[in-house]
Amino acid sequence: MSITSKRWLIAPPMPHTLLRQYRQINPIVAQVLYNRGLKEPDAAYKFLYDRDVDTNPFLMKGINQAVARIRHAIKKQESIVVYGDFDADGVTSTALLMQTLRALGAVVKPYIPHRVDEGYGLNSKALLKLARAGVKLVITVDCGIRSVEDVEDGKAAGLDIIITDHHSIGPEIPNALAVINPKQVDCDYPEDMLAGVGVAYKLAQALLRVEGNMRRNALPLNEEDLLDLVAIGTVADLAPLSRLENRALVRRGLQQINLARRPGLRALLDVVDLEAGKVSAMTIGYMLGPRINAAGRLGSAMTAYHLLAAADMKQATRLAEELHELNSQRQDLTRDAQDLIRERIEAEADDDNLLIFAADPHFQPGIVGLVAGRLVEEFYRPAVVMEQGEDESRASCRSIPQFDITQALDQCADLLVRHGGHAQAAGFTVLNKNVPDLMQRLVGLAQQTLAGQELKPTLEIDAEVDTNHVSEHLLEELQHLEPTGYMNAAPVFMMRNAYILEWRLVGRDNRHLKLKVARAGRPPLDAIGFGLGEWAAQLPGHVDLAYQLELNEWNGRRNLQLNVQDIRLSESANGSA
Repeated sequence: MSITSKRWLIAPPMPHTLLRQYRQINPIVAQVLYNRGLKEPDAAYKFLYDRDVDTNPFLMKGINQAVARIRHAIKKQESIVVYGDFDADGVTSTALLMQTLRALGAVVKPYIPHRVDEGYGLNSKALLKLARAGVKLVITVDCGIRSVEDVEDGKAAGLDIIITDHHSIGPEIPNALAVINPKQVDCDYPEDMLAGVGVAYKLAQALLRVEGNMRRNALPLNEEDLLDLVAIGTVADLAPLSRLENRALVRRGLQQINLARRPGLRALLDVVDLEAGKVSAMTIGYMLGPRINAAGRLGSAMTAYHLLAAADMKQATRLAEELHELNSQRQDLTRDAQDLIRERIEAEADDDNLLIFAADPHFQPGIVGLVAGRLVEEFYRPAVVMEQGEDESRASCRSIPQFDITQALDQCADLLVRHGGHAQAAGFTVLNKNVPDLMQRLVGLAQQTLAGQELKPTLEIDAEVDTNHVSEHLLEELQHLEPTGYMNAAPVFMMRNAYILEWRLVGRDNRHLKLKVARAGRPPLDAIGFGLGEWAAQLPGHVDLAYQLELNEWNGRRNLQLNVQDIRLSESANGSA
């Protein structure tokens, strides 16, 4: 009997008549593109090779008004504040616009609200404080599109406010001096899925181009100098890498990151022991982004901002080490909370409970979303993780495709102070007296929706690729799919009836599995299966492997490696072949 809890969905092969049209594209890469919906050869070529997507920033609604007001403020030396957010997208957006405005001679300061004390987005109290301090112009990045009342309060205090944001539009758009968000229905900009830092970059582009046209001498800053920040914010905020402009921005940004000219990024690469030149989108997602996010989760996001804005390596190294330590604390807190909730679930021994609802006064507000996500991965159930306060509590929710968590919260609106989110990720605030009723209602809604369904995570497999076709040449061809990440996942392949020659358990608590896979007439393939240690009892023997192909570099050696995503007993092992 197979241990795996995943359901494998193997993509159907693309028609041969269509495959013949994908000339000069490796057939396996063509199959991956076909699976991603790129069923026209021209679209496939653009996806792989178009690196020069550079849409005119002045197509963005509100850009002209924003540029005019900012240039006036610079000319008059008015005090400007860039008002950001505490996640990686918000921090990189803040650093990007600060760098641009300072290069243009502005009197400007950053402001990022504190996650616990102020919460997300614009708040009237902060705006009033800024106005009293003599600020004349506030430019938001990665926030503000739903802050209708806060904008009115800021205007009443004498502030001009420019909003740049990428989040979904609410029923009413704030009456700011300018609103720059490509999701506005009357915005002519063709790409509406930029990250917050992507929108901030388009404003910076417009400012630099206008200034460049007005000057005879060279600008003190090039657009390319900002793209390292754009790449980090875009990948960390899960902007879709299926979109051509996001792909182009991240590709060009990775080139800048790998030059390591920004002291803060060079120091961050040092603390994670990563060489410049070897940074990928995956590196951003798993190594750089989490450390930048850690500042806002457990401390002040301004620490991450100061790292990205650092002018010298001494300061940058100190700040990078601080972020590295905060990230280690974040990992420990997340693991401890997950372990605690798992123990509670096992103690209850209620397999019929189709929603996890966990609350504790000691849960850190900066990690509840991470914990909820980990629980969904482990148990494949919707999860609500709540930080209990004295009078009211705040929670983060993560869900599975079969259960729309925001729709469920909508049906609990009478019990909530506020709530919002998406189908699989949401958050809410609730008065403590309403928590028992809320828990009961959410569990009931999950029961109504999910009862009788086979709740197993799905693993989408792009193609069958056996040991004979695994090669460095194939890996080189797959590199054209980069950057991979959200909405352009690294391809997953399947290998039937693979024979496992050797295996050993590795890692903390022996949770991971190191393998050698036999190849006829050739040296065996190395493989690593993270979190698959339970399979050791089933080996050696023939198994089916679902894997991603990668290059492992260790002690100066480079070799192909299968990153095993899942294992199942082969049909021959089950006696059904």
